[in-house]
Amino acid sequence: MIRRTLLLLATFAGAPCAVAQQGDGTETTFSTSVSKPAKVEATTARIAALQAPDGVKISVFASGLKNARIIAVSDNGNIYLSRRDQGDVLLLKDADGDGKADGEPLVVANRAGAHGLAIHDGKLYLATVKEVFVSDIASDGSLGPLKLIISDLPDSGQHPNRTLKVGPDEMLYISVGSTCNACNESNPENATILKATLDGKQRTIFASGLRNTIGFDWHPQTGALWGFDHGIDYLGDEVQPEELNLLEQGKQYGWPHIWGKDGVNPQSTPVGEITKDQWKAASEPMVLGYDAHAAPMQFVFAKGGSMPAEFDGDAFVTLRGSWNRKTPSGYNIVRVKFDAGAPKSIEPFVTGFLTDGGKTHFARPVGLAVAKDGALLMADDANGVIYRIAGSGRSDTAATAPADEMKRQAARGVGVELANAREETKARTDQVIKVTSSFFSSGDRMPKQVSEYYDGLSPALSWTAVEGAASYVLIVEDPDSKPITPFVHWVAWNIPSAVTKLPQGLQEQLRLTEPEGIFQGATSRGSPGYYGPRPPVGDPDHHYHFQIFALDKVLDLPPGAKRDDVLQAAKGHVLAKGELVGTYRQSDPPLK
Repeated sequence: MIRRTLLLLATFAGAPCAVAQQGDGTETTFSTSVSKPAKVEATTARIAALQAPDGVKISVFASGLKNARIIAVSDNGNIYLSRRDQGDVLLLKDADGDGKADGEPLVVANRAGAHGLAIHDGKLYLATVKEVFVSDIASDGSLGPLKLIISDLPDSGQHPNRTLKVGPDEMLYISVGSTCNACNESNPENATILKATLDGKQRTIFASGLRNTIGFDWHPQTGALWGFDHGIDYLGDEVQPEELNLLEQGKQYGWPHIWGKDGVNPQSTPVGEITKDQWKAASEPMVLGYDAHAAPMQFVFAKGGSMPAEFDGDAFVTLRGSWNRKTPSGYNIVRVKFDAGAPKSIEPFVTGFLTDGGKTHFARPVGLAVAKDGALLMADDANGVIYRIAGSGRSDTAATAPADEMKRQAARGVGVELANAREETKARTDQVIKVTSSFFSSGDRMPKQVSEYYDGLSPALSWTAVEGAASYVLIVEDPDSKPITPFVHWVAWNIPSAVTKLPQGLQEQLRLTEPEGIFQGATSRGSPGYYGPRPPVGDPDHHYHFQIFALDKVLDLPPGAKRDDVLQAAKGHVLAKGELVGTYRQSDPPLK
C-alpha cells in the first residue's frame, strides 16, 4: 500500500517514471508529465496569425462569452451556445449575414451544468449532468418552457460533460463519459453512447467501452456513426492515442482495459476473472489514432456551403488541448479525410492557438458546428470567443445523412420468435425441464423488487436436472415490449451441469465467480447480466419468459455474447428445455 501511494504521488507530480502493478505479474515502467500552457489574451495580432488551408479564412463571430462550450445551429441560422460554468444557453444571430453576431447574446435558458445541445424538428434538446430537457423554439429564436424528459443519467465523476445529437433515425444519442481515468464502472451506462426515444421514455446502451466520446456525427453519404474517444491518462506522453471509432450498436470499444488496436492498460483488472485477452477479443479496435492527450471535443462532417469542395465528406474535430504530456498536443482543429466513406488520415486544419513555443495558448477549442451557410463555428471556452471559419461562397450543400444504416443496426434480433420457439433450440428429447422460483409461480405477477423501477434484483431460480447435460443456458425475454420485440432481459450460458439453481441477486457482470464460470451476455438494454422488467407506466401486463436449455456441450463464446450468438452456438446441441413465465405491470410512477 505504501509503495502504491508513493507511485501515485510521483505520477501526479510529473515524475519521469512510474510503475503500474495489477497483481498478475505485470510490472511496467512509463514516463508521464503534467504541463499546462498559460492562458493569454486573444489579441488581434494573435488571431491574425492563425493558420488554415488556402482558401479558408478565420474571423471572430462573437467574443466576451466566457465559458463557451457547445454550439448548435437551427434551420433558420440561429446559433445556440451552452456555457457550463454559467449554467445557461445563449442565443446569437447574424440576420445581416456579415459573419458577425448581431449585438449582445440573449440568455434563453438557465440550468445548472448546461452543456449538450441538439436541435431537431423545431425543438432544442439540452443535456446537463444527469438530465435532458426539451423546449419548443419560438419564431424569434427564444425558447418555451423546458420540459424534463430524462432525469436519471448516471453520476458524472471525472467526465460530467454530456453531449447529445438526434440521429438520422430520429433517435436521441447521448454521450455519457466515464467517472474515472480507468476503472470498472458500477453503472453500465457510464463510458457509453446511449440511445433514447425523443420523448426520453425508453433508452438503451448503443455502444460501450468509450472513456469519453464527446464528439460524434453521421457520415453524410453512408449514414455510419463516427466518434472520437479520449484516451487514458498517465500512461506516458505518447500513450494512449486519441481514438477515431466506427460506432455500431452493441459494440464494445476496449476501455478501460484495452486501448488503440491492441494496447493493454497495465494497471486495470477486469472483473469476474476475465482475462485481458478475452476482453480484447470482445473489443472493437480503433480505426485511426491521433496525438495522445489532445482531448477531442465536438465532431462534425462538412456540409458544403461556404467551405471549399475539397472538404466534402470530410469531418472536423476540435481538440481542446493536453495537460498530461511534456510537449503540448491539441489546441487546434483537425480534419479527418474520408474516401468512399472510410477515414484515411487525420491532419491539422486550423492551428496557432498554441503560442510561444507551446508555453501559452489563447484558445481551447470545444464547440464546433456548421452554420446555415456551411461555415464552421468554433467555440473557445478559455477566452470566450466564437470563431468563424469559411471559404469562398458556394450554393450547394451536402445531403442529410441517410437513416438506413442506423435502422439496419436497430433491426438486428428484433421481430423474432422467443428463444424456445426458434429452430436453434429444437430439442433432441421429449423431456421438459420444470423451472420454478421462490419469488413467483408460473403465470403470476412478479414482485416489484425484481423490476428496474425498484431493486432490479434477479429472482432465485431452480430447474430439474437433465441426464447427459454438459451445461445449461438461461434466456429471459419479454414479447410484449415495443419497439424492441422481444426484449432480452437476461442471457447466461455455460451454467455448470451440476448447477440447477441460481440464488437471488446475481452480479451484473460478464462472468460470475459464484456460481463459478457462468458467462452473461448483453441484454437489449446493452448491459450484461439480469435487467429487470421496466415496462412503460400504464401498460397492461408484460410477460417475462425465463427459458432454460440443457446442452450436451459447453459453448465456446466470448464474454458479452448476445442472445443470437448463444442460440446459434447451441443449435443441434439442445437436449431439453423448459420455461417459467411471470408477469409485471407498473400502474403508477414509482417514488423517486
